[in-house]
Amino acid sequence: MRLKNKVSIITGGSRGIGRSAVIKFCEEGAKVVIWDVLKEDGEKLASEMSGKGYVCIFQFTDVTNASMIEKNVNSIIEQFGQIDVLVNNAGITRDATLFKMTEEQWQQVINVNLTGVFNCTKAVAPHMVERGKGKIINTSSVVALYGNFGQSNYVATKSGIIGLTKVWARELGRKGICVNAVAPGFIETEMVMSVPEKVLQMMKEKTPLGRLGKPEDIASAYLFLASDEADYINGAVLSVDGGMTI
Repeated sequence: MRLKNKVSIITGGSRGIGRSAVIKFCEEGAKVVIWDVLKEDGEKLASEMSGKGYVCIFQFTDVTNASMIEKNVNSIIEQFGQIDVLVNNAGITRDATLFKMTEEQWQQVINVNLTGVFNCTKAVAPHMVERGKGKIINTSSVVALYGNFGQSNYVATKSGIIGLTKVWARELGRKGICVNAVAPGFIETEMVMSVPEKVLQMMKEKTPLGRLGKPEDIASAYLFLASDEADYINGAVLSVDGGMTI
């Protein structure tokens, strides 16, 4: 029960890594709020967890919509009185090489993966500052550290998240808030498993452990950084990639 009664927001919590994080946080005693645009999946997961006796609710949230985020934050404060943990997990891909990438593809990924993290953190952080404590966990990627073919937009956002993490660690650390990033490698999510088998095999061969990661591997990293065990970790980027960046 490492997160007992800690009110935790997990963006992109309806599927993949986010879903695993929701389940793990609930099992560790947190009161979990799922933020996602996937309404059906989010409501179903919240209902499943509530049915098991956990405190878990879903709020339809578009992370690109600052006013919607503000409204949802106020609702959480009204219901629970506090926010202890924010996991900025939501993200999308719109892959294309430089010459083929459209302005729309570029902007969509920037809006969700980078501006969305800014919007959520800006809305939540003041409530953490008021209480003098909190944990903010941003999801970067292994590709932010070494680049990836055909992902100019995605890599730009994930590299930007590392920069934001370090800035906010400096700005908010003195207020009692720890801000860290997790950089997942290639993980068995719907997004990754949709690529051709040949590419999947190449991903495995690049990883010293010889396999893809599981969503639970990343959720466990979120859990550690959200817990009291990580109270002196601030501004760190935790690579969870099977050794790919060695």
